[in-house]
Amino acid sequence: MSSQSSMDDNATPKIELPGFRFHPTEEELLEFYLKNMIYDKKLRYDIIGYRNIYHHDPWDLPGLSKIGEREWYFFVPRDRKHGSGGRPNRTTANGFWKATGSDRKIVSLSDPKRIIGLKKTLVFYKGRAPRGCKTDWVMNEYRLPDGCSLPKDIVLCKVYRKATSLKVLEQRAAMEEELKAIKNTPPSSPLSSMETISFCSPEEAQVPAPQMFFKKENEEEQEQETMVEKKRCLQLPLGSEKLPELQMPKVLSDWTQDQFWTQLNSPWFQNLTTYANILNF
Repeated sequence: MSSQSSMDDNATPKIELPGFRFHPTEEELLEFYLKNMIYDKKLRYDIIGYRNIYHHDPWDLPGLSKIGEREWYFFVPRDRKHGSGGRPNRTTANGFWKATGSDRKIVSLSDPKRIIGLKKTLVFYKGRAPRGCKTDWVMNEYRLPDGCSLPKDIVLCKVYRKATSLKVLEQRAAMEEELKAIKNTPPSSPLSSMETISFCSPEEAQVPAPQMFFKKENEEEQEQETMVEKKRCLQLPLGSEKLPELQMPKVLSDWTQDQFWTQLNSPWFQNLTTYANILNF
């Protein structure tokens, strides 16, 4: 009967309990779950899995956790860079976890003077240190107090995503789209000097032959010489030179002796003799 009942128990599929939430306190995580894991005390329910989370990016961890909706728990081995006393290696394939602030001491609720463990808060950055893009993935790393001789160097990590406003998420999405557009834009080919400077048609952009240049220069020189000659002709004498006197024809002393006036001789014209003598000078 016992063997039959055990076989029935193994054949029974696992049933998830509706409404069940795993939300332990920090003291329960240290004093019960982590301590029992380090000292190889098996628990009745295997709720927290054992995994090196630094082999995965944080957005892949929810699917690797045994339980959790907004918080995911893991037992993690401490992979140190240089021996047992070195700094733990918290680098993933696409980023790294960076500690924020100093470790916080956790005390027992029943005995506030007794330190039961330490808590370290870390934030995930995309890229490589010391530069990187900060994300909203956060991790709380719990470990037992330093100085204790422990059979295993294991910590308990709680991973969650910090609540971010919709506005910040939209800004991040817009920045990512801009970066993708810049990366996908092909580089523009450099234009030639003629294409950059000239905006005329190819026919208008043709360079005239050298003969045309020479012909144009000769014509300009001839025009300049002609203008110089004209200026020389129009120049007035300078210095002490005087203008020649204008020769005016003299009026005949006796205009009545002219044959033309003799034919037109009349008493009226004779009266004009006095006026003619006045004009004769």
